[in-house]
Amino acid sequence: MNALGMAPSTLRNLVAAWLAEDIGRGDVTTDSVVPADKHGRAHIEAREPCIVAGMGVGALCFELTSERFDGTLEFKEVVSDGGRVEAGDVLGRIEGPLAPILTAERTALNLLARLCGVATVTRRYVEAVDGTKARIVDTRKTTPGLRSLQKYAVTVGGGSNHRFGLDDGVLIKDNHLVAAGGVTEALARARTGAPHGLRIEVEVTSLTELQEALDARAEAILLDNMAPETVAEAVRVNGRRALLEVSGGINLDTVRSYAMTGVDLISVGALTHSAPSIDLALELIASELEE
Repeated sequence: MNALGMAPSTLRNLVAAWLAEDIGRGDVTTDSVVPADKHGRAHIEAREPCIVAGMGVGALCFELTSERFDGTLEFKEVVSDGGRVEAGDVLGRIEGPLAPILTAERTALNLLARLCGVATVTRRYVEAVDGTKARIVDTRKTTPGLRSLQKYAVTVGGGSNHRFGLDDGVLIKDNHLVAAGGVTEALARARTGAPHGLRIEVEVTSLTELQEALDARAEAILLDNMAPETVAEAVRVNGRRALLEVSGGINLDTVRSYAMTGVDLISVGALTHSAPSIDLALELIASELEE
């Protein structure tokens, strides 16, 4: 397993599929314009400040594309994942045949831009709650196919991962409560039917439901769409009996007020579903092109 929590072969297969989506039957522009034997150097630079994430994935894009051209590219990481860069800073350098560099360019930049964006937004939230006990966590509001990478970028930014998928934790949400018939009944059913060892968490939207969850001995409780003042009261009522998570409508302007209430976790879907891609560019170094 690698830092992304997946087997290297799985990551290679994913990146190969993303490259194939872009390349299709072949890069007709590069194949017709760029001599196959022309070599040179390029670098990837940031056009705006960001936290770097995904350098290994970017490097793999170039590595797999060079195999298609039967060539060898050398990717040198200048800034490691987690590093902070400013506009104009170089993240990595590539040297070798120009054809695979140009063919892999867009896929590599797309992935890097998305992951740097997630890491950058996450770091802002983490810094906003500095000095409190609250941890910033992600959600399952990820782009299908990119969940592993996006959740990895969250950790690079200093955040923590919530459930990876539906199979690694019980989270009873509003529709589950409707289907089961309420907080008490849903918790009872979860204790009977869920695999042993999984934490059981239930979502509540009022102090009344919170008390019901506590009376039913919930291990973790998600306070959904509550104002900071209500969350503070929930923390007092809870008295450290259950782990408390808060979620819903939280942004950079309000996250610290929630953190100051004493909650344990603050889950923010925007870390992955709304993080803007960072403006990155690949530039060939004209003075270092070789025939």
